[in-house]
Amino acid sequence: MSETASEIVSEIVSEIVTGQWPLGWSVALFLAAGLLTVVGSIRLAMLGDVLADRTGRGEALFGAVFFGLVASLSGIVMTAVSAADHHPDLAYSNAVGGIAAQTLAVAAADAAYRRVNLEHAAASLPNLLFGCLLIGLLGLALMGSFSPEVTVAGVHPVSVVMVAFYWGGLRLISDRSRPMWVAVRTSDTVPDRPQAEEATRGRRTGSLWAEFLGIAGAVVVGGWVVARAAETFVALTGLRAGFVGAVLMGVVNALPETVTAIAAVRRGAVTLAIAAVIGGNCLDALNLVVGDLAYRGGSLYHAAEPDQLFLTAGALVMTTVLLGGLLVRQERGWLRLGFDGVLLIALYAATVVVLAF
Repeated sequence: MSETASEIVSEIVSEIVTGQWPLGWSVALFLAAGLLTVVGSIRLAMLGDVLADRTGRGEALFGAVFFGLVASLSGIVMTAVSAADHHPDLAYSNAVGGIAAQTLAVAAADAAYRRVNLEHAAASLPNLLFGCLLIGLLGLALMGSFSPEVTVAGVHPVSVVMVAFYWGGLRLISDRSRPMWVAVRTSDTVPDRPQAEEATRGRRTGSLWAEFLGIAGAVVVGGWVVARAAETFVALTGLRAGFVGAVLMGVVNALPETVTAIAAVRRGAVTLAIAAVIGGNCLDALNLVVGDLAYRGGSLYHAAEPDQLFLTAGALVMTTVLLGGLLVRQERGWLRLGFDGVLLIALYAATVVVLAF
């Protein structure tokens, strides 16, 4: 009797993990996972700001690397699950679509920061360099798609190059002892300085790290749920995989950085807000490497279709616009967002329309 019960439980678990979910359950779980991501991200923003001060890493480097990694965990899981389930179009679209949606988060954070254009207040050499790193990573991904379809143990050589490129970029960015370029301080520039702790003053750093990682674990589970639900959307609704991966999965993928950027701005941590977006985008570009490792049907880059390549080009253009905004440092701009914020909204809207139709 116990063996029968065990077999029934095993079948149920197997169906949940590998089977196709009902559409209604998929929609409900997709929304619940998105809500979990939002709630967790708000808490992560506060913890990230405090830990950046306590570790002495600074908001830009901590936000781009440590927080960026945790915020990208859900996207990493989405990409890996989709690729392993032989949905390379979903995997690729999620990784690059998350970059486009997260870049749009800068416009949302800018709208929440009423004092001045956010890109003016958050002037930072590391943020500029992370933007350059992102452009390089996306360019390498495109080069991989148009290069000969050669794999070693099922992995395209460009995946190794991208990891090395990212590591080298981190080494370059972290070595800031004698910067050859600095942002001119103005009355509206918000310097990255340790802030007084209130709610966390009595807590040990180890306890904060434990909570930080615990929330990260919940975000990972949410990423798995989103990926499985997205596969159901493609199978049962007739929606294009490029649209589901880039827009639906991409938006959920971008929620941690978006919510964190807005929460960080409200805390006055404007450098962290930009760093979380750009750093998270760099790690999302490495999601393509994760997808290439998980995909057993060959090279993920060569599985990319015109929708995915178009999306990659769109992410490149949006990143270029963001870098332009950080360099120009417009104090007041169009619709109180700055020229870059307005252009980011227009570019993302145009990309969604093209992918939908």
